[in-house]
This record gives sequence, C-alpha cells and structure tokens, in this order.
Amino acid sequence: MTALLLTRRLRPAELAIVDAVLSVAVGGLLGPYAALESPLHGGVREPLWVSVLVGMALGLPLAVRRRWPITVAVVISCVATVALITGVIPNYAAAAPGLAIGLSVYTVAVSTAMRRSLLCGAGCLALVSVALVFTESDLWSGTGAVGYAAVMIAPAWMIGWLVRERRALAARQSEHLVHQAAAEERLRVARELHDVVAHTLSLIVVKAAVANHVAEADPRQAGDALRVIERTGRTALTDIRRVLGALREDTPYAPTPGLDELPVLARQAAIGGVDIRLDVRREEPAAAVPESVGQAVYRIVQEAVTNVVKHAAPAACETTVTVTPYEVRVEVTDDGRRPVLTGGQGHGLIGMRERVALHGGEFHAGPRSGGGFAVTASLPYRVAA
Repeated sequence: MTALLLTRRLRPAELAIVDAVLSVAVGGLLGPYAALESPLHGGVREPLWVSVLVGMALGLPLAVRRRWPITVAVVISCVATVALITGVIPNYAAAAPGLAIGLSVYTVAVSTAMRRSLLCGAGCLALVSVALVFTESDLWSGTGAVGYAAVMIAPAWMIGWLVRERRALAARQSEHLVHQAAAEERLRVARELHDVVAHTLSLIVVKAAVANHVAEADPRQAGDALRVIERTGRTALTDIRRVLGALREDTPYAPTPGLDELPVLARQAAIGGVDIRLDVRREEPAAAVPESVGQAVYRIVQEAVTNVVKHAAPAACETTVTVTPYEVRVEVTDDGRRPVLTGGQGHGLIGMRERVALHGGEFHAGPRSGGGFAVTASLPYRVAA
C-alpha cells in the first residue's frame, strides 16, 4: 500500500483537494494552535490575531506548493524562523512549523532536479537550525537543535527524492516497453511481408521463366503463365494491404490466414512446379486452435513450400499438419536433389524458428539423409491436464 501511494500519480482534481485539506489543517488548526501556546518562561507575548496570522502564514502557502515549490518552501521556512526566534511559537511546539516545512521540502524534492532540491532543503534546514539554536531552551543544546531540525526536514526530502526516482524509473521502464513493443511490431510486419513477398515472387519468377521460354513456341502456354502471374500478383497485393492495414486501427482488414487456407496454399505451390501432397489431420476442431497458432502454422508451411519452389523445384513435397488436443505438429519434406546450404540461414528459416519460439514450441530444419530437405515444428496451444 505504501509503495502504491509513493508511485501513483493522483489526478489534478485529487491533488487540489489534498493540498486544500493540508493547507486548512496546518494553517487553520495546527499553526494557530502552536502559536497560541504559552512559552515556558512567561505568558503569551503577542495578541491573538498575531498568533492566528502566523499560523495561517505557515499553512496556507501549502495550497500552491506544487505550483511554486521552492518559493513556498522558502516562505514557510522564513515564517517559521521568525516565529521561533521571536517566541510567537514556543520551541517545544516546533513540530507544527516542522510539519509545514517538511511538506514543502517534500514537494521540492519530488518536483525539481536533485541539485536544486538539495540546495533548497539545506537552506531550509539552516534557517530552522539557526532559529532553534538562538532560542532560549531547556529542551536541547545547540547540537540537539540542529539534530531536531534535521529530523523534521531530512526525512521529508529523502522521501520526496525516492518518489521522484521511482517515478523516473517507472517512466524509463514505460518508455522501454513502448520501444520494445514498436520493435516487436516492426519485426512482426517484416516477417509477414517477407512471407508474403517471398512466396508470391518465387511463383512469379518461375512462371515468368516458363512464359519467356515458350513465348514463341507455344503462345497459349505463355498466356496461361502470364495469367497465373497476374493472379498471383493480385493476391500478393491484397495480402500486403492486409498486413499494412493492420497497423492502422481505423482500417478494416481481412482475417489472417490459418489452417483452413492451407489447401489454397498447396494449389499455389503446384503452380510453381511442386507436386505437393497436403494432409491435415484434425483431432480437434479448427475453432479450438488459437488464431495466432493457426497463422503461425500457415506461415511455416508457406515458407517451407516456398523454399522448395526456390531451391528444389521440380520436386515432390509432402506436408502433414496434425492438430492434437494440446499442440499442432507440422512436417514438410521434399525429395529435391539440389543441395541446400544451411550454414548461413536466410530470413525464412529464422522467421520460422522465431514463430515457433514465440509459442514455446520446437523447430528443426535440415537436409534429409536420403536427399531433400525436412522442416518439422510443434506449436503447443494448451497445457496438458
């Protein structure tokens, strides 16, 4: 509870109420009560209105302590010093002006830089110490007077400084979280764009090569290839608009692809010269799989098949997706004979690994012993009972 009070920022209306209550309590009650106290040696030396006025001068400035913190601290310290030296407030009643000074010094420490607040606190301490030292007292010596003043002022400054540091730390942490969220969002968008662009451009390059090769010998096949390029390009533009549109809250966008879109992905891969056999085994309904997991599975299959198109086509590719009650398993294998270099992983494998790690799963990718390449991944979405 104390930590919450030290770090929570009140609203302006709440702050105004707190300051008004403190001002009335100190200036209207504690201050006048202390000023009305009789000195130990002799009776009341000042008229009643002087006592009330001094008490109000101690407390009322607290109402504007957040607006002019240093000015309020200096004013209250000067009033307290004069009141103690003249005997308007007896030295044994110094707790009331000490409270007013402590509140003002706390505000200085919270709202101003450390060097200025430290100088202000030291100045207030010096004023009160001088007042207590030069006041005739049977309660303390000169050293005791300084210690008494330090007890009234130093803890208030220290608490204010700690609150300021806590708030500064919270602000830095909040800023760090904002930057981290922005970086993660940029990474997500970059990953999505890579998956979309790499997949569609691979198909476009393959069909463009076919069209260029048969343009003179078979114009009809070249036209078919161009139509595939056009269709694939339009799909890519739609996906890119969806990814970029997700960055704007006021822009509606289509749902992200998931398990239900895998057959469409298989048909697109077939256009690129890959004989893909897709097997989706469901032990759980599609609705049971979270959208983020379904999208990750789609992107992993998309990237794996794209690599087959780029590095191994023409080839046969087997894709198995198994939806169990606790996880989704993905396995993509091909029989391509072209060597696959994994020493320097590209963004595709890195992106797949990051997607799996984001869901706390396992990922493996590498050449098969009999030739070709294999990608396996498991993405848990439910904790086993």
